[in-house]
Amino acid sequence: MRTRELGRTGIEVSAYCLGTMMFGRVGNPDHDECIRMTHRALDAGVNFVDTADVYGYSETEEIVGKALKGRRDEVVLATKVNGRMGEGPNRHGSSRRWIIAEVEHSLRRLRTDYIDLYQLHHPDPRTDIEETLSALTDLVRSGKVRVVGSSNLPPSEIVEAQWVAERRALQRLRTEQPTYSILNRGIEREVLPLCRRYGLGVLTWGPLSSGLLTGRYRKGASPVENARMHWMPEHLTDERKLDAVEQLIVVAEEAGMSLAHLAMAFVAAHPDVSSAIIGPRTMEQLEDLLAGAGAVLGDGVLDRIDDIVPPGTDIGPLDVSYDPPAVIRPELRRRPADQRSAA
Repeated sequence: MRTRELGRTGIEVSAYCLGTMMFGRVGNPDHDECIRMTHRALDAGVNFVDTADVYGYSETEEIVGKALKGRRDEVVLATKVNGRMGEGPNRHGSSRRWIIAEVEHSLRRLRTDYIDLYQLHHPDPRTDIEETLSALTDLVRSGKVRVVGSSNLPPSEIVEAQWVAERRALQRLRTEQPTYSILNRGIEREVLPLCRRYGLGVLTWGPLSSGLLTGRYRKGASPVENARMHWMPEHLTDERKLDAVEQLIVVAEEAGMSLAHLAMAFVAAHPDVSSAIIGPRTMEQLEDLLAGAGAVLGDGVLDRIDDIVPPGTDIGPLDVSYDPPAVIRPELRRRPADQRSAA
């Protein structure tokens, strides 16, 4: 397994990061198998593990904690905060109150006294970024967290966070975790160039486009009945994406590899990507992904991919992507009716 620098943190991470969202009730409820999968990934050279407090509503962090017993020091461990973890109004978000409380819960579940990378899972428009960075700075200074990062931040908020950190002498966000795949290349326009400018490490989620780039979902075929189809039906049945998949299958076959291996190799080929998150549910899926870890795409194959999905473009958003308030709240983009003048 190849290793790369995680931005300018000085930390070396494997080109594949073991994502654990499928560990637990949402994906694989067998804790013992999830632990065996983690050990298999570590034995194969993966030294980067990513989880989140909200995965399995804390169950996933508990599984990861058990899996890393006796092997914690060899792993770069990342988790996230922000998702709703209960019914109370303050049990989510990026406020100082919640971050300081929730990091203790994550440390206990993960059975560790420090977290290598603590990430803001989503933007929080309700909270001043200075408030958030101040809390994260205290966690770094206390030794409970080594490095802080973000996930799904729009370009403007990446810049704002860097500016505020510099002006207020606070810890900078050192990594970003965006979605990136052949079908969703929008981050190539601004996010990846910004990460390069500020020296941010990039670990990408969804390199298989939530299953579309495995070849299991085909144009004209009967829909696959599984949990993903309930989470993101529009994404998995989008005709434009399915058309692209059919073309990409041909490219993969002619390159002598599976579509999944092509998709992973594409993400790993970008010079600004530190690590691509794999999210296997079963040992079989993990073994297949590990088998393709050495795949390298030549310029000819990359050019053909560019022809199918042009650089910097998304073939439709993911159902689970972050949408800013200005997009989802009509009142932020429409004048009140009594203030609208006739055209």
